[in-house]
Amino acid sequence: MAGSAPFLPGSPGEPARGAFAAAPRGGFGLVGPRHARHALPAGQVDALTLPIGDDGVVIGVDAEGRPAALGVSRPTPYDILFVGGLWTAQVIALRAAATGARVAVETGRAGAWAQLARVLGAGQSGMAVHDVGRVPPQGASAGSPVLVVRDCGMRPPRGRVVSAPWQSVLTVLPYLSPVAPRLVRQASLVGVQRVSPDEAVRIGRLLGLPDADVASLPTLADGVTLWCADRDRQYVMTRATDAETGLLGAARRVD
Repeated sequence: MAGSAPFLPGSPGEPARGAFAAAPRGGFGLVGPRHARHALPAGQVDALTLPIGDDGVVIGVDAEGRPAALGVSRPTPYDILFVGGLWTAQVIALRAAATGARVAVETGRAGAWAQLARVLGAGQSGMAVHDVGRVPPQGASAGSPVLVVRDCGMRPPRGRVVSAPWQSVLTVLPYLSPVAPRLVRQASLVGVQRVSPDEAVRIGRLLGLPDADVASLPTLADGVTLWCADRDRQYVMTRATDAETGLLGAARRVD
């Protein structure tokens, strides 16, 4: 009968046990369907795998072809330095927005970001483009994380909006510059694309890279980035989807 209270044990007209199992369970919802148990022989446990990777924005694949994720939405401040091309930086921004983050771009070349900003819009999970030094407070939170992209040239000034809980900052340098040592020291993660041999040697000293990695930096293909965090290093190839290629074009190191 509509509006009647569920039967309670011991009350008049108490239903049979099977019927009572369908009644609400005090905040735990209805009892779900029952299925036969799934059993796995002990000898097959080692063969059980789950396709679960790291949490974050998938920015490409590693040397083994596995997805590589960049965790830009964190409960702690997170600074990323990226020495590379605008194309990869824009792919990261686009995919961060696709995961629900708001993207605020601080740049001296607003025209290079205009089309991407129009596509994403300015609302939740959108993008706003600001002049250098004019980024307002973002009000980041767990429900509304923010990625601030600082595309401010070779000598970016100190930002007014800095990394904070749920607000990561990605600083883009087209090439190594005199401010790079300071930015490397404050960064939790550093990404490096193809650079000149001289720059590779300087970056190797800053990051403590092995000789093999220093030698590889001048030869990296378009779309390949060496990501470094503490003593961890990973080469990642970023491949665009069809939609990203239509919007940003093919992968390129120089814009």
